[in-house]
Amino acid sequence: MRFAKGVLNKLLLNYMDKDPLQPGCYYHIYNRGNNKENIFKQPGNYNYFLMLWKKHIQPVALSFCYSLQPNHFHFLVFTKENSSAIEISKAFSNCFNAYAKSINKAYNRTGSLFQERFGRKLITDHKYFLEIIYYIHSNIQKHGLHDDFTTYPYSSYLSFISDKPTLLQRDEVLEWFGGRKEFINFHESNKELMIQYLKELSKLNL
Repeated sequence: MRFAKGVLNKLLLNYMDKDPLQPGCYYHIYNRGNNKENIFKQPGNYNYFLMLWKKHIQPVALSFCYSLQPNHFHFLVFTKENSSAIEISKAFSNCFNAYAKSINKAYNRTGSLFQERFGRKLITDHKYFLEIIYYIHSNIQKHGLHDDFTTYPYSSYLSFISDKPTLLQRDEVLEWFGGRKEFINFHESNKELMIQYLKELSKLNL
């Protein structure tokens, strides 16, 4: 199964929506470093961020996939219906503030680590779930930061092709794709399209 470029373009529209997070909703959550600075400076930083995510976000939201990249991150989440909007917003703020403070202390830096208040895009149409998950997993390769996103260690892709315990909603995601085999096939078929697309871009010397 493949998706048209126009579908991906729709996903990128209006991604600067800053409405408060509401309970019982799917969101694409993302942010990047201030002035495009790296927010993950060494391997331990990725693990520490995920530890904070588990501590602060797991009580108020379900996580479906993610990608942590040197200077930005992406998550797909569902905010729990039994949490209030205030509780959800506070949890996300606490998570990101705790991480920023730890990085500032560890690297003797000052000022804002993140560019701005984290971005969020409300997802209201389930037909985009597969495309969003692929977009998040493949983003590291799209930016030329890793040759093959299916081997990148700091995204959730490897969790979906493994049986190791995970905090992700793995079974539900695999069901959306029709099973693990279909999940892999979807990513592989679209990866080939992206590789060709990147090759064409490289010829243009953009």
